Amino acid sequence: MTGPDEAHGTDVDVHGAVDLLNAARTVTVLCHVQPDADTLGSGLALALALERRGVSVQVAFAAPHDVPASMRTLPGIHLLTAPKDVRRDVDLLVAVDCGTAGRLGALRDRLDGAAHTLVVDHHRSNTRFGTHNLIDDAAEATAVVLVDVFDAWDVELDGDLAHCLFAGLVTDTGSFRWVRPGTHRLAARLLDTGIDGGAITRALLDTHPFGWLPMLSAVLGTATLVPDAAAGHGLVYALVRRDDSVGLGAEEIESVVDIVRTTAEAEVAAVFKEVGVGVWTVSLRSKRTVDVSRVATALGGGGHRFASGYTAHGDRDEIVAQLRAELG
Repeated sequence: MTGPDEAHGTDVDVHGAVDLLNAARTVTVLCHVQPDADTLGSGLALALALERRGVSVQVAFAAPHDVPASMRTLPGIHLLTAPKDVRRDVDLLVAVDCGTAGRLGALRDRLDGAAHTLVVDHHRSNTRFGTHNLIDDAAEATAVVLVDVFDAWDVELDGDLAHCLFAGLVTDTGSFRWVRPGTHRLAARLLDTGIDGGAITRALLDTHPFGWLPMLSAVLGTATLVPDAAAGHGLVYALVRRDDSVGLGAEEIESVVDIVRTTAEAEVAAVFKEVGVGVWTVSLRSKRTVDVSRVATALGGGGHRFASGYTAHGDRDEIVAQLRAELG
């Protein structure tokens, strides 16, 4: 029997995805746990498009209980459903921005009750766990893949949809640091709907509670540079202890890696975030030469070439040694 995280589905193009969406009268859209703006923005945009077509649709993520503060103004929030209330039997379940079924957390069991499952994603390491999979690993964000779906589906990009999609685009490109030909044209198209891109970006990337500052001070005090790691390309890492992050949300903790990665002497940055006794979630970033998705996949995770993650077990020395060994 094929396991829930093993590849078993059929790859489809955008028209195949549209066919599935058109045929469904009940749809569940699932985002990954600890949602970022790409998964939630993409999920809400898709749900809004379905709602406008008279489809009964729910959107959900398994954890945490509340929507991250920076995303509470995203249009379509009214479609969010508590995990316990997510239907078990639907015509179509769509997983957005999820590389594996495990990223659905406690809601992964909803895959079993769906007549069809569609995975829409841009992660190179995606395991294609849906019955149908639309994966574009060249896309900067899942929001970009959805724009292609909307265009093939004749969905007009109005302000509400553009707001959701721009949120995914601006965050997954790091405020347009990592782009490809066409990225800025898409951004211009979304901005042409009248959305306030500056306000959206500030809310998502440049606004934190005061408690973020002392947490940042404590975490950066643990920063360590290993110049000979990653075959001489260099590694910089820092640790977020649970005591340092009390009262802060996942988005505040995750933002640390974007500060650590600015270290000029290191190609690879890692932030180890303590989530339990001897349990750490690890965020990896690289700049140009190291494929951290390969490293993360080897360590049980996944992601993109320049941004990936995994879960590690052990004390500080063990988890750092594990990463260094895999980096080479």
